[in-house]
Amino acid sequence: MTIELAPAVADALAAGRPVVALESTILCHGIPRPRNRELAAEIEDAVRAAGATPATTAVLDGRIRVGLEPAELDRLLGATDVAKCSTRDLPRVVTGGDLGATTVAATAFLAAWAGIRIMATGGLGGVHQGGERSLDVSADLEELARTPITVVCSGVKSILDQARTLERLESLGVPVIGWRCDELPGFHTAETGLPVPRIDELADLHRLHATHHELGLAGMVVVQPPPREHAMSRVRVERLVEGARAAARARRIRGPAFTPFMLQHMAEHSQGATVRVNCALAVANARLAAELAVLAAGAGPTEAERP
Repeated sequence: MTIELAPAVADALAAGRPVVALESTILCHGIPRPRNRELAAEIEDAVRAAGATPATTAVLDGRIRVGLEPAELDRLLGATDVAKCSTRDLPRVVTGGDLGATTVAATAFLAAWAGIRIMATGGLGGVHQGGERSLDVSADLEELARTPITVVCSGVKSILDQARTLERLESLGVPVIGWRCDELPGFHTAETGLPVPRIDELADLHRLHATHHELGLAGMVVVQPPPREHAMSRVRVERLVEGARAAARARRIRGPAFTPFMLQHMAEHSQGATVRVNCALAVANARLAAELAVLAAGAGPTEAERP
C-alpha cells in the first residue's frame, strides 16, 4: 500500500480514539531550521496534551506516511531537498521515491483516506493577489470542496487576497466559522474586517462539526485569531506583504517558490516577528483541533466541565 499509517495512529483509529492530522509544509517550507524541529515537537505535544494522537503527514522515500516517528520527522525537517506536495504532486513524488511535505490540500486528502476528520494548520491557501486574472488559486480550496474534513487555522495567509478567498469558499459551499471571533483572522494579524459567523462554546462547535459531516458535506473551516501576545497589527502586516511582493516581482519569483520567498522576506524584514506569530498560532490551532477531536470521539469533557 502506498499510504502507511504510523502504529500509534493506526491503533488510535482502530480504537476510536481522537486523531488530528497535521500538515508538514509549514515545517519544511515556512519555518527556518532548527526552529522547525522545535515547532514540530510543540505542535505534536499540544495535540497529545489535549488527549489526541498527532498524525503529521509527509512522503518519505516514496512512501506516504500518516503519522511520523521521531526519527522520520528529524530526517524530513533536516533535509534540504523536500518537495512541496499538493494533492496533484503526490503520485510524482511517490513514484520518484522522494521526500515530500504535504500542503493543506494533500493533508486533507490523506486524512480523509485514513478516516481522520479534523486537521490543524497555520494559514489556509487561497486566491492570490490578481488571481481574478491569473487564475492563481491554491488547490486547498478545491480540495476542501470535495473532502470531508474540518480544518482549524488562523484564516487565510497574509500574502493572499483574503476577501476573494472567502468569497470562493462560499461559492464552493465550504463554511468558515469564527472560534470566539467575529471577523476572519489574517494569519499574522487578527484584523481583516471580513465578517464570519461566530461560535464561543466548544460543545456548540462540536455539534456543528458533527452535523456538517453527518449530512455528507465536505470541508469546513474553523478560524481563530493568532494569540494576542504575538499578533501583529494589520497595517504592519500589509506593509510587510507589499515589500515582499515588490521584491518577488523584481526577482521574477513565481510558482511554488513564491510563498516560501514571501514568508522568508517578511521574516527578515520584521526581525523574526512573523515567524514568532506563525509558530504561536500553529500550536494554538493544534490545541483547538485536538480539543474538538477529543469531544468528537466522546473522550473528553464538555465546555462547561473544562477548567
